[in-house]
Amino acid sequence: MKPLLTKSFLTACVLFMLSSPAWAVRPGDMAPDFERVPLKGGAPVALQDYRGKVVVVDFWASWCGPCRKSMPFLSDLYKQHKPRGFEVLAVNLDSRVDEALRFLRDYPVQYPVLHDNGRLPELYGLVGMPTSFYIDRQGRVRFIHIGFDDGDQNDVREVVLGLLEEKYEQEASE
Repeated sequence: MKPLLTKSFLTACVLFMLSSPAWAVRPGDMAPDFERVPLKGGAPVALQDYRGKVVVVDFWASWCGPCRKSMPFLSDLYKQHKPRGFEVLAVNLDSRVDEALRFLRDYPVQYPVLHDNGRLPELYGLVGMPTSFYIDRQGRVRFIHIGFDDGDQNDVREVVLGLLEEKYEQEASE
C-alpha cells in the first residue's frame, strides 16, 4: 500500500518536526481511547466500541478551510464503505457549538460528529487542521494525515481500502 506522501502532508510533517519533539500518537501505537458526546446530543460515543472496524478519527473545526474539502470527501467514502466495516468519527474542536452546527448545515455528514472539551488534541498530539488518524481493526494507528487538498483524495482512498482488505483476527481474550 502506498503511504500518504502528498505535498501538503510532507510540508505539515516538516513543520511539525521543527516545532515539536515527538508525536503524542505515532503510527503503530494503539489509538488512545476516548468517549465524547455527539455535537447534537445523545448517548456518548466511545472509540473502543468500534474495535473490529477501520476507523478514521478526524479532528476538524468550522474555521478550517481544508475541512470544507475533507468532510464531504470522508462522508462520501463513509457511505461507500460503511458496509465493509469503515467508520468515521469526526471530533469538532470549536469552542462554540453553534459555529460547528452552522458548518454542518453547509457540509452535512452521515457519520458521528463529537464535541471535545479540549483534551483530545493534546492526547493525540495535533499540530494542524484537519488531522485524521487512520486506525486498523485492532485499534492501532496506521497513518496520520494533516491538512487536506484535492490531491489527497486518491491517497486517502487507497489507505482506507488497504486497511479494509486486511484480515482481522480477534484477540484470544474475546
